[in-house]
Amino acid sequence: MIKSWMVIGGVAFLVALGANFITPGDRKWFKRLERPRWLTFEAAIPVIWTVIFVCGAWSAYIVWEKNPGTTTTWLLMGLYLLLEIVTIAYTPVMFRTRHLRVGTILGGTGFVIGVILAIAVFSISAWATLLLVPYLLWSPIGTYTTKAMERLNPQDV
Repeated sequence: MIKSWMVIGGVAFLVALGANFITPGDRKWFKRLERPRWLTFEAAIPVIWTVIFVCGAWSAYIVWEKNPGTTTTWLLMGLYLLLEIVTIAYTPVMFRTRHLRVGTILGGTGFVIGVILAIAVFSISAWATLLLVPYLLWSPIGTYTTKAMERLNPQDV
């Protein structure tokens, strides 16, 4: 029998693969951008996001297990999915359009969805909400970093 954590993890993994829809030209564009001097943690960003996505999937699993199959739970799963899609879209959409503002908008949108989701799941599970805190802390940092890069690279806004 397929367990709910397998389905949630599998869906999260499949959506995460969407971040790979970038070309060598996209990478070259991004690498040439000027970065703020304080951006010393760029190498850690993939690890940070991996931890955040694992926490998000774990949060979704907790919510599912509390009330499996109910309409409310399905709606919340849709909100988790929307959050991941918006978050994952940041890289390929910004790289393809070559506009940093697109990244800033997607980052801000993800944060708003994350806040709504955290509020919605709090009445179901405080632990599920706590597992969304890494996203709620990191997302504004990423969005602010992209905004700072906009100022340093006005030709790519």
